[in-house]
Amino acid sequence: MDRRGDLLHPRGARVRQGCDRPGGTPISDTRTHTAKSEPSVATKLSTLDRFLPVWILAAMVIGLLLGRLVPGLGSTLGAVELDGVSLPIAIGLLVMMYPVLAKVRYDRLDTVSGDRRLLGASLALNWIIGPALMFVLAWIFLPDLPEYRTGLIIVGLARCIAMVIIWNDLACGDREAAAVLVAINSVFQVIAFAALGWFYLSVLPGWLGLDQTQLDVSAWQIAKSVLIFLGIPLLAGYLSRRIGEKRWGADAYERSFLPKIGPWALYGLLFTIVILFALQGEQITSRPMDVARISLPLLAYFVVMWGGGYLLGRALDMSYERTTTLAFTAAGNNFELAIAVAIATFGVTSGQALAGVVGPLIEVPVLVALVYVALALRPRFDRSTSTDSSKENHV
Repeated sequence: MDRRGDLLHPRGARVRQGCDRPGGTPISDTRTHTAKSEPSVATKLSTLDRFLPVWILAAMVIGLLLGRLVPGLGSTLGAVELDGVSLPIAIGLLVMMYPVLAKVRYDRLDTVSGDRRLLGASLALNWIIGPALMFVLAWIFLPDLPEYRTGLIIVGLARCIAMVIIWNDLACGDREAAAVLVAINSVFQVIAFAALGWFYLSVLPGWLGLDQTQLDVSAWQIAKSVLIFLGIPLLAGYLSRRIGEKRWGADAYERSFLPKIGPWALYGLLFTIVILFALQGEQITSRPMDVARISLPLLAYFVVMWGGGYLLGRALDMSYERTTTLAFTAAGNNFELAIAVAIATFGVTSGQALAGVVGPLIEVPVLVALVYVALALRPRFDRSTSTDSSKENHV
């Protein structure tokens, strides 16, 4: 065990002691515990973490009701924007991401950047398999609805750089790996988003004899989104750790500062969900059948991408932490960018924009459920690790 209280996993990744239990680390708590003194999971989780699915469902319902029952609320919330995103949502995203990025051990990022299996698998899942899968699902489920189909393809091109950090942390994934993979996705998003949009909406449909669509989006528009929604909290998290450890020491930073800011990640998440669904509540509730049809390919997409990432991590003999990170970074999507691009290109009342809005309606509950699936599957990694260690000891 090193001086910061982490254990070195036999397969190369570092394990946070606070996550060394079946229920995982509550994102709002960073205290460490020894395995021998572990009581039940429920007693270790804070009220906020224990009832997370309830809070998220409540936030979605409250947002939908506010958007439906309060006249003019959506236009009021959307009146002030930051890079095409409602200012309240932008604030919620920044608040949500900062505590998690303040927990990242930036001095360990080199251990992730040297893992070619993880980086190669992530790039393949995010930039080859993910967009292609969404293209196929969109055409299979929505062959007669071109606007919704186009919106779904745009969602598939926008790789997640925000909420995935929360899901990864809740599932006790590798924080440092998540930070690196999100940063790589951000770079590829700036470079490849417009080109992939052109390919999947115009070139490939033309080759296949299908309807074609033009997507007008600049690299600078995407770069601004990345700089704001990833760059600001990433810089704040990095400076917090550097300054905090220098001023208080590493131990005090971990045991005193991080537990104080930890709950704000979920506060920011719940606030963002309320505002997001309040903004789009009328659209979602006024077209239930359209929402249902859009939901089916999205549900299939999130489950297949997460499952594919998990199975690939297992096949590559990765640790639980990095397998979990690979699965969630593959499944998550940048709904802020997808909605902003759809609105800027096709209009706020377009079918493409509605498809982008339905994205988080399905993504949030599905990925919360997959957090619990990941934690339930974790003992299989522990048993496998114990078996591997036993074999090594007998050699």
